[in-house]
Amino acid sequence: MRVFVTGASGFVGSAVVQELLSAGHQVLGMVRSDSAAEKLAAAGAEVHRGDLYDLESIKSGATGCDAVIHTAFNHDFTRFKENCETDRQVIGALTSVLAGTDRPLVVTSGLGLLSGFDRPVTENDNPKAGSDSIPRMASEEAAHAAAALGVNAYIVRLPPTVHGQGDHGFISILIGIAKEKGQAAYIGEGNNYWPAVHRLDAAALYRLIVEKRPALKVLHAAGEEGIPFREIATAIGNGLQLPVVGKPADEAAAHFSWFTHFAGMDCKAPSEQTRSATGWQPHQPTLLPDLEAHYFTAQQ
Repeated sequence: MRVFVTGASGFVGSAVVQELLSAGHQVLGMVRSDSAAEKLAAAGAEVHRGDLYDLESIKSGATGCDAVIHTAFNHDFTRFKENCETDRQVIGALTSVLAGTDRPLVVTSGLGLLSGFDRPVTENDNPKAGSDSIPRMASEEAAHAAAALGVNAYIVRLPPTVHGQGDHGFISILIGIAKEKGQAAYIGEGNNYWPAVHRLDAAALYRLIVEKRPALKVLHAAGEEGIPFREIATAIGNGLQLPVVGKPADEAAAHFSWFTHFAGMDCKAPSEQTRSATGWQPHQPTLLPDLEAHYFTAQQ
């Protein structure tokens, strides 16, 4: 199978590329820079130069491929709403190529969209509001629009933390905040839950989707359904040898700043349906042992 992967040099995308290549597939990976192109070629993939703002390049990359895995996203949170709308446009461009075919289009969303339910959420649950209130919903809305036009579209909801070697996501942000403030913190009692997955396990799920093309169209890449945020903060405090404190809700913003919303996300997300539909079996290290072993060494 020849698979077009956007974000092929990214934290998740590069793992997807390696997972596909290791399974014997051909990969056409979209990258922006010369250095990323060199690394991608050295890994054994074909290089497609482009970015999220060149829709014609994106369409040409998807043309002639048997499947598309879309992992690229601009994580500049100062332009978050605009970046979400850009993602909608990218998915729309891919839709124009894949409509009326059986070629799978796998788009990426987040389990954080389901924060605030008073029970564990499943693949059948939808966020409580649309993109007008929750900008990141633009990706799921675009995927549903693609499906309505005959695209074999899938949504992978990634947890707030996709961890592993090279992580520069939410855990790294929390580590940076703890270093700056001299303490690791959680909000209230810290009983809000974050699902988690190792990047290599997430990559395996993307591969299984394009190989098996399951009937289930929304999949939860939750290797762990939920870890109390207090335990995450404690692991960070222990790793940095800093005190761990609970912050009342009215003091949270002074500690977490723009990250306060994310620190308060509460989502338990079992993935039984995903595992049953695809045969996915996460086997990489879980979050807390990974933190202890790899996030506080001199190299991290």
